[in-house]
Amino acid sequence: MNIALVTGSAGLIGSESVAFMADKFDLVIGVDNNLREYFFGADGNTDWNRNRIQDAFGNYKHYSADIREASQLEPIFKEYGSDIKLIIHAAAQPSHDWAAREPFTDFGVNAVGTLNMLEMTRLHAPEAVFIFTSTNKVYGDNPNYLPLVELETRWEIDESHPYFINGIDESHSIDHTKHSIFGASKVAADIMVQEYGRYFGMKTAVFRGGCLTGPNHSGAQLHGFLAYLMKCAITGNHYTIFGYKGKQVRDNIHSHDLVNMFWHFYQDPRPGEVYNAGGGRFANCSMLEAILLCEQITGNKLSYSYSETNRVGDHIWYVSDLSKFKSHYPTWNWEFGLVETLTQIHDGISSRLGVKTV
Repeated sequence: MNIALVTGSAGLIGSESVAFMADKFDLVIGVDNNLREYFFGADGNTDWNRNRIQDAFGNYKHYSADIREASQLEPIFKEYGSDIKLIIHAAAQPSHDWAAREPFTDFGVNAVGTLNMLEMTRLHAPEAVFIFTSTNKVYGDNPNYLPLVELETRWEIDESHPYFINGIDESHSIDHTKHSIFGASKVAADIMVQEYGRYFGMKTAVFRGGCLTGPNHSGAQLHGFLAYLMKCAITGNHYTIFGYKGKQVRDNIHSHDLVNMFWHFYQDPRPGEVYNAGGGRFANCSMLEAILLCEQITGNKLSYSYSETNRVGDHIWYVSDLSKFKSHYPTWNWEFGLVETLTQIHDGISSRLGVKTV
């Protein structure tokens, strides 16, 4: 039996992974206890998405286990053992604002939870491919010290810098920088995933995501920038821009394109590998540019205000360089551009809320 195990299976990347892998494996096991609702309240509730994938995929089996507790994971790994061929570890506390409220919870989910998953894999399914969704926040605020130039609607890196053509690569330092508490817990997990690959020879990979997005995102104010922005544009709820004149830039990758990266890696894995994963130069926008796109797609004027106080450890400009991954897996490419992705987000949120826009 060939089994894929996905943590955070009711979240954005987890549910996309379930959908992508359902016809490629005999069984897809999901682990998700809807902790996102605890983090973000009703906006973060993922029950709707769990129900959706349970209804859609007959070979999906759900476990409401807590990854912070090895005792809750071990029975799953013992039952399926070496039949588990692929593990996509997408469960996380994903907000750097929220992490400062409860550092123990944040570290427990992001770092301890990842160690538990790695150790269960090593003990029960050591030949499985282990994929970890890390974050560009492992680079801390080092990107903010690049030579940035202020333009009319965005910050941009100086054209003379090597990062201008393709973005920030994996050699960018993760040291001597302010990460946020969230970024630090993800660094711990990121390094541990690498170490299990390099020390134990396991087939592990770290994907350092930019802005991960898509139509099945339960966006909230503290996490899920594009999905929450679009939700505000649809509903008329107020949105607050935090700092940098609203010109801070993010690259945006559709969840399908990211999971397709996972699939390419699974077919030809490498031990302890690290890849930046985002929209790169193909799909990126500033906050102001994203607002304009949301207004154009919904036909609504967004209600928003500006706060001079930027989020701690936030990036002014971040665009991922995917050259390394594309050199290792040259048949992969992006499928969904920014406008198409935002349109899908709009349609998904509108359908769930029963709201019609132009």
